[in-house]
Amino acid sequence: MHIKRAKEEIRNTIRAYLMKDEYGQYVIPAVRQRPVLLIGPPGIGKTAIMEQVARECGIGLVSYTITHHTRQSAVGLPFIEHKMYEGREYSVTEYTMSEIIASVYNRMEQTGLKEGILFIDEINCVSETLAPTMLQFLQCKTFGNQKIPQGWLIVAAGNPPEYNKSVRDFDVVTLDRVKKIDVSEDYSVWKEYAYEQNIHNSILTYLEIRRENFYDIETTLDGRRFVTARGWEDLSQILYTYEKLSIPVDEELIIQYLQYPRIAKDFAAYYDLYNKYKNDYKVEDILEGILSQNALEKLWQAPFDERLSVLGLVIGRLNEMFTRVIERDSYVSELYEVMIDYREQLGQAQESLAASEPGASLGRREAISLLSQMSDRLTKKLEDKKEAGLINRMEERCSRRVLAELEREEHLLMTADCETAEESFAMIKAGFNRETAGLEEETEQVSQALEYAFDFVEKAFGEDQELVVFITELSLSYYAIRFISDNGCPRYYRYNKTLLSGEQQREILQQIEELRANQ
Repeated sequence: MHIKRAKEEIRNTIRAYLMKDEYGQYVIPAVRQRPVLLIGPPGIGKTAIMEQVARECGIGLVSYTITHHTRQSAVGLPFIEHKMYEGREYSVTEYTMSEIIASVYNRMEQTGLKEGILFIDEINCVSETLAPTMLQFLQCKTFGNQKIPQGWLIVAAGNPPEYNKSVRDFDVVTLDRVKKIDVSEDYSVWKEYAYEQNIHNSILTYLEIRRENFYDIETTLDGRRFVTARGWEDLSQILYTYEKLSIPVDEELIIQYLQYPRIAKDFAAYYDLYNKYKNDYKVEDILEGILSQNALEKLWQAPFDERLSVLGLVIGRLNEMFTRVIERDSYVSELYEVMIDYREQLGQAQESLAASEPGASLGRREAISLLSQMSDRLTKKLEDKKEAGLINRMEERCSRRVLAELEREEHLLMTADCETAEESFAMIKAGFNRETAGLEEETEQVSQALEYAFDFVEKAFGEDQELVVFITELSLSYYAIRFISDNGCPRYYRYNKTLLSGEQQREILQQIEELRANQ
């Protein structure tokens, strides 16, 4: 199965294993909670989905790559314990707590999460001395004589033997005690993930043309040549950074991430072409409603690969705009909740002061102090969530943006021409209103850019297959779907209905309804 379905299976397994009866006992006893064993090629996202599942389920996660460990660190160190049996004293070997088990307890103390996932990667690539320990771990859920805490589930992952010479086969006894899931690479599934993670648009447009280059591992006389999903994602990050720093990107850089010379060379050539198209067709102008007749005529005569690349440039820039608006909307929503909380705290403090000093009013100094205390609490809450792995990158950026805004407002209050807490709050509220107005203005600009994009696609391609590609790509993008569900787009819905199949329409409409329900 593909990685998206595997993630769903793991999430459902967790829900089932952690379900309790009316007496607070797990419906499926620990002895019947089979460890999940993920077997699939390297670099397809096995570790990433564990982080996502733990965050989405609100449980802890402890992750280990077991090949980095010895038998001593996994099992613990031996020591001699003295015990009495039938009136005689015997020396008995005991073991200190395993480093891995201790990490689970540490995570429980740090986060307050009593349930979670213990994820062991590369479990079938352990050394000869550690192999029996891993079998015991899967069969009995123990390291040495230490058990996994109740409420913590085991998920292990490994590579098939064709990808790793160190792989060990599990025997039937072990396999009969695990829930084995075979995972394979799948570009269409990864593409949905790529849109959500803002993978560099040059990569997405290239892979749309060269899907066969998404994932490949080959053994030659000169060694292994490979390109994986992980390689593309890491390359995306370095491309963004190099572009911001104005550092040239060439084949020598790309092959450090795509360790398959033919594919690296091909993508390097495409990347140069991608940047040429960006300049030739002026995507920014297109999204501002400026259509060059020369560019349109050139595109009418262009080969399909070039037409698809230009379309990809438009979609990529739109997705950047959608992402920015959605992130700003999340920031404003979080700031609104903070404002409500702050107002309530000011009210409570005023009531308390009035009770002890009738007629007294909170001043600016008290308002600043309460704002500072709120910032401290939000900072602590953010760090706790980050430590527990319960927050993604966008959520973290939004929270840090809120903290930065509170800090800015605190500095403004220190020098403001206001005396009372009420005046102080009014000043902060004015700042919030500016943020809201900015969001509304940007949302309108992006809605207009989407309309201009439709104008361009209609004039450049009519209702040919490029229009189908445009609608399909919008439908695959999490941020595009969320933006359209929040703000509407009649042309998207019309073309969606006339150009896509019934099943595609149902899937997309279901996504939109789910997004609306979660708002």
